[in-house]
Amino acid sequence: PRLVLHFESGGFLVFYNCRLHWCSSPLANPASDILSVEFHRGRALDALRTPNPVCYTLLDQRYFSGLGNIIKNEVLYMAKIHPLAQGSLLALSDLERLLDIAIQFSSDWLQSKLHGRGLHPQIYQKEQCPFGHAVMKETLGPLHGFKRLTWWCPQCQPAVPSESGNPSQVT
Repeated sequence: PRLVLHFESGGFLVFYNCRLHWCSSPLANPASDILSVEFHRGRALDALRTPNPVCYTLLDQRYFSGLGNIIKNEVLYMAKIHPLAQGSLLALSDLERLLDIAIQFSSDWLQSKLHGRGLHPQIYQKEQCPFGHAVMKETLGPLHGFKRLTWWCPQCQPAVPSESGNPSQVT
């Protein structure tokens, strides 16, 4: 852990992989917290429907605060969506399913942590997916943004043809 906060009630909050910056007036937006009752599903779906690769959008904390790299990899695998698929080229039903999986997985992840259990990743840091296919690993991110390691299975998460008919190759 990089930072552990202990509370008088006996609870604690652990940050494993984070960057710390001093902020004079933090802004918390419950509409972007994927586990908040105030989470704005429509705004999140609008963000996913842009021509950006979905793996970039899922890490955009303006829409998915609390969703990190491990969760990104796992939910894309579970939804069978290639990380570089442009959201604007995916069916709305696929994006809704991805969002449902992200919410459920995030909730399960939190509950397992609270009860001292870990969830076992299916794709994150794996060499093979559960079906035995070789897993790809690459550092992906926006051109002038933060890059993150991404794991995916090319067989289970095939590339989506772009508008030109070629598979997505954004890096």
